[in-house]
Amino acid sequence: MADISRRLLLQSAAAGSLVAPALAAEPDSVTIGWPSDVTSWDPNQRFTPDAQSIFKAIFDQPLDQDPSLKLVPKLITKWEMGPEAKSLTLEFRDDVTFHDGSKFTAEDFAWSFHGRIKAGHKVDVAQSMRKVTGIEVLSPTKAVMHFDSPAPTVPAWLAFLGSFVVPKAYMEKVGMEEFARKPIGTGPYKLVEHQMNARIVLERNDAYWGPKPKMKRITIEIIKDPSARVAAVQSGQVDITLAVPVREVTRLKAMPNLAADLTPVTKVILLQVRNDEGFADPNIRLAAHHAIDKKALSQAFYAGAAVPLSMLGVPGSPGYIDDFKFDFNPELSKQLLAKSGYSMEKPAKIRMASTNGQFPSDYDIARAIVQMWKKVGIEAELEVIEYAKYFELNRGNKLPETTLYTFDNATGDPEIYTGYLLNPKLPFSPWKDMTLGQKVIDQFNVADEKARIAGWRAIGKEATEMGASMPLLQSVITVVRKKNLTVTPYGNGWILPQAMSWS
Repeated sequence: MADISRRLLLQSAAAGSLVAPALAAEPDSVTIGWPSDVTSWDPNQRFTPDAQSIFKAIFDQPLDQDPSLKLVPKLITKWEMGPEAKSLTLEFRDDVTFHDGSKFTAEDFAWSFHGRIKAGHKVDVAQSMRKVTGIEVLSPTKAVMHFDSPAPTVPAWLAFLGSFVVPKAYMEKVGMEEFARKPIGTGPYKLVEHQMNARIVLERNDAYWGPKPKMKRITIEIIKDPSARVAAVQSGQVDITLAVPVREVTRLKAMPNLAADLTPVTKVILLQVRNDEGFADPNIRLAAHHAIDKKALSQAFYAGAAVPLSMLGVPGSPGYIDDFKFDFNPELSKQLLAKSGYSMEKPAKIRMASTNGQFPSDYDIARAIVQMWKKVGIEAELEVIEYAKYFELNRGNKLPETTLYTFDNATGDPEIYTGYLLNPKLPFSPWKDMTLGQKVIDQFNVADEKARIAGWRAIGKEATEMGASMPLLQSVITVVRKKNLTVTPYGNGWILPQAMSWS
């Protein structure tokens, strides 16, 4: 799999790496202001991108990524893809224990990625591992995954959303509900307290098999309002926070005790699109897309750091076509609307949803887009939804015509950008039309790497041209921290407690 471009990684590494002396703090604890709570402590249950950093503190993944996003060993020490990408042979560490002292083995891996699915557990990992027909356990440290069709991205998925190892014996003993109340993993921290929508407290796992974190205690304050997060870090209530408005990054960066970073990451900001209701007409969809001035959005809300996108993916990722451009052209928008009988006097009417504070300037972007549409003859009714509500509505096929969303793809692979956002058979896409959908489904079964990437590039371009996808901007992560708090920057935006230390 091709790596993310060096340009993106250097941008990510440059921001957040400088540390200077500042106010004194507890040498072995840190308080983080976080924008949303976890939806469940079962880490395989929901693909919740913003919870990944928290989950990675408690649970280990089979594989991992380094700060430059290269795939590296974790619980798996060696992996080898079989012929036509229909099997994957794995070797595991033999020195790993769960928080209760029980030993991790290949049986726990097989349970996490196939046994739970067979047992009927409602977990999103069933989607990422849907091609798995069985996991053959050869020994406590060796297993073979078998697939019903080519599955070249499974190694990437083993370091991505929902791919955490859980203990088979403990989960079978206490049941799913009790596990979600008292989770245990093999990670560097243990969960010791959770007050829903208020606070999460972690304590260091001193028996951890890997490098020991510098911080003994992590307190995560759930602060949904971005202004409140700004106030919390400015007052010292929290030591670090994220997803703050860019204008605040500029202001806070000038304060003597604070550092503020704005880093491009592998997330994309997009409009999720339905193919029915008010967007059944492709003229309206394309008019809506041509009416959006993405450069203006970047300048207004991200100081120009968020790169305008014309297709799903970020520049430098293998599926992105650098010379393909979808133009901002409001006059063309008016012409397209006129073909379908709409105008400024008789606007096309749609509904739109957005979160408020889930990622930097989300609601401000949504309101700006509504105004851009109004200038060409599209009237949008804007609704604010909670982040967790988005997943509920999407699974029930109840999202409005379009929803402002940010999609995390730490792997950079085009299958996980284009494939998962546009596969009508998966619960992640509001787009259900099979004209494009069948092409997406078929592309999942291509094993040859060159043909696989070329196919996803073609589908991504077609999706934009037919209005099935409206990519907006490469996302940035905004982080404000005390100057003497060192945070390792990751190209995918992870903020890992185990990668923090005081200077």
